[in-house]
Amino acid sequence: MQSVFDGHNDVLLRLWNHAREGADPVAEFRDGISTGHIDAPRAKAGGLAGGLCAIYIPSGNLVFADPDRNGHYATPLSPPLERAPSLDTALEMAAIALRLDRAGVWKLCRSTAEIRDCMEKGVFAAVMHMEGCEAIGADLVALETFYAAGLRSLGPVWSRNNVFAHGVPFAYPSSPDTGPGLTDAGFALVRECNRLGILIDLAHITEKGFWDVAKTSDQPLVASHSNAHALTPVARNLTDKQLDAIKESRGIVGLNYATAMLREDGRSDANTAIEAMVRHVDHLVRRVGIDCVGLGSDFDGATIPEEIGDAAGNQKLIAALRNVGYGEADLVKLCRENWLRILASAWGESSASRA
Repeated sequence: MQSVFDGHNDVLLRLWNHAREGADPVAEFRDGISTGHIDAPRAKAGGLAGGLCAIYIPSGNLVFADPDRNGHYATPLSPPLERAPSLDTALEMAAIALRLDRAGVWKLCRSTAEIRDCMEKGVFAAVMHMEGCEAIGADLVALETFYAAGLRSLGPVWSRNNVFAHGVPFAYPSSPDTGPGLTDAGFALVRECNRLGILIDLAHITEKGFWDVAKTSDQPLVASHSNAHALTPVARNLTDKQLDAIKESRGIVGLNYATAMLREDGRSDANTAIEAMVRHVDHLVRRVGIDCVGLGSDFDGATIPEEIGDAAGNQKLIAALRNVGYGEADLVKLCRENWLRILASAWGESSASRA
């Protein structure tokens, strides 16, 4: 079984939602439940050793647009969120991450050495990520506090606009070039993340924002859960030109299991074959090379192929990749080592630099 370190999941959102209904997040993750995608038992069954666990502030008013008779759709961006309630929610999710850490049901990791130690001991290695920075004001004061709590990765935006940047909508077919890029505050955020050693994730940002980060950041370019626009032309996927830039920076793109980002018709349909996932991996590897592709499941945040089901089914994808010719050395890179290289670089642990 190949151990997997995953580039993106929304398990904290699920635990937070259930905690608001009275559930115990520690017990839910430790003992497992029948819904959702990730908990300790299912992670162990599927070889999911850890991943970037997102603090995400939900847009409660978001309604996904139905496809028209041509199969096209365009969901309007959610309105920007207010900072104060966003901060409250982010702190509640961070508190859940810390509770799980104190209870020993996962380890909140701040270094790749800690991640590797967790892999050896069979403890889930969680990295605190922030998906959309509505909780952080333009003065960036809160960034220091979240860093102290364990934040080591962030995406300036989700698919909505905020004080830092503009997000891409959920739309098919659509280019990712849908609006402006970074604001002045966004440029400052990128520079501060470089200083602190916080990974910058480009998964939900506009194409202009992608290029703004590319010209500003000293880190490899990272899209934690995005696929190939050439195969599935949704706004969230990456063009070949963007993939070329990721390759040049020795960055990474993490395969998103979301079916709307895998299917040629851009539909969210669990009846999607694993072959669609393999097809995207093949394209990404051909474009950026085996050293710059990883996994970014979007578990607990998307409709995934029913053949995978949840974290326990992760090895089915690995088997499918093995069956089409990926060797064990390649699978080690795809499953974990490429992500660990990127984290080490972003966190200032190695002298890795852009090629």
